[in-house]
Amino acid sequence: MEFQPRPRLPLRVSSTSAAPLVRALKRPRVPTYVWPALFTALGGFLWGFDTGSIGPIIVMAQFEEQFGSISATVQGLFVSSIIATAALSSMFSGALSDRISRTYTISLGAFIFSAGCAIACSARALPQLFIGRCITGFGEGIFISSITVYVIEISPASKRGRNMTVVQLFNTVGVASGYFTCFGTVKHAGSFSWRLPLGLQAVVAIILAIGTPFFPHSPHWLLSVQRPADAEAATVMLGLQLTEIRKQGEADRPATVVAKQTLKQQAKALWSKDVRFRTFFGLFLMGMQQACGIDAVLYYAPVLFQQAGLSSTSASFLASGVSGIVMVVLTAGSLFFQDKWARRTQMIGGGSVIAGTMLVMGALYASNAAQTQSGKRTLIALIYVFIAAFISSWAVVIRVIASEIQPKRTRAPATSLAQCFSWAINWVIAFSTPLFLARSSSGPYFMFGICSLVTVLVCAVFQPETKGISLDALDQGFQETKLQSAVKRYFGAKAGQSTAIELVQPVNS
Repeated sequence: MEFQPRPRLPLRVSSTSAAPLVRALKRPRVPTYVWPALFTALGGFLWGFDTGSIGPIIVMAQFEEQFGSISATVQGLFVSSIIATAALSSMFSGALSDRISRTYTISLGAFIFSAGCAIACSARALPQLFIGRCITGFGEGIFISSITVYVIEISPASKRGRNMTVVQLFNTVGVASGYFTCFGTVKHAGSFSWRLPLGLQAVVAIILAIGTPFFPHSPHWLLSVQRPADAEAATVMLGLQLTEIRKQGEADRPATVVAKQTLKQQAKALWSKDVRFRTFFGLFLMGMQQACGIDAVLYYAPVLFQQAGLSSTSASFLASGVSGIVMVVLTAGSLFFQDKWARRTQMIGGGSVIAGTMLVMGALYASNAAQTQSGKRTLIALIYVFIAAFISSWAVVIRVIASEIQPKRTRAPATSLAQCFSWAINWVIAFSTPLFLARSSSGPYFMFGICSLVTVLVCAVFQPETKGISLDALDQGFQETKLQSAVKRYFGAKAGQSTAIELVQPVNS
């Protein structure tokens, strides 16, 4: 299955009058595969906007006037309700994505998300608000993991990190937009102040739902359902090379029809001997991405800034908005370096800073140093450092690694399972953080810091380097890491018992 390059036609222009035209033609064009990545990144914006707006909403006086004062338990349930249903729906979103395509799954999830936002926006009683949040989460769980798989599959090997950073950039723009939207609407009397953020999400979700089906299907998905001609057409349309989607010699072998596999068959494939470690590793990374405390910081940023000394609602909202701006700037900056930085360096280096900031914040609260003026300033600065470290490292690279280490046949279900596990951990954290903070000002920070430190140690031993290797080449050769080999030799372990993975570039790739 090969296609011939288009012939280049000679271009004759005048040396004087056509100079602007020549310069325009010489300008680098935006690759076609960037546009569907940009558009589907609206799903990341929706996720971020909800994360950035829901914390400020629940502390608005207008919200309390409508629904009354809510306890820390109800507050935790309300914030985390979207996560619980997202985790539930993400369990089968991978199978759905394999069956009806990545693009249609994204569209379906966006429609459901929009309906949930509309219900919540029109709520006049707390039960209706809860129902709307749960429906919103159900839709989010369907489209988030599908966006990850779709963007990775339509990206060249050398641009996977950068394209996933685009999705993360939209996410951080959403977080900042959520903070500042609430910062603006809180000044308005009545329920408009908290209804507008929910209504805006419904509008953006409808745009995502209507527009996504107009983009090409993933060529990898088309190959998996035995549509090679359509896969070639999609490859050309996206501006990719055929080598990005096919293994050498694969045209001579029948493709595995992933879409026709049952849920039981897909689940069994995830835990087959050659894949089970990758599945475990992806689950671990996605779970620890939440256990480091990032969403606790983002969901409850106004509460944390108030705890750190910013007493007024407006001041805490503004500080939260500034953290959103920091996230946007750092994410935009990392676009230029994402596919130049080694994955291991980002995980280990970024994780060390994440763990350090959390442990220091816990120590400040435990020693009562947080009660001093300088201690409060240090806490606020450390919150910003934590967010900066996470955004420039774990925010993108964990999602990329968890998806790209999987072979084609398990990529979608494994990514959705990892996302499900991530949201399950996220739900526990979102629900328990207000309760934990009410009982211990330092405990949550120590817990997040220890989880981050454990992740750094695990990555130092087990994590493969995947930067710049094609998706199909990643499935060629896995062996233990150099560090683990040294540990085995030191302790006299038996040779050949591999428990970790290190990617080895195949000779023929």
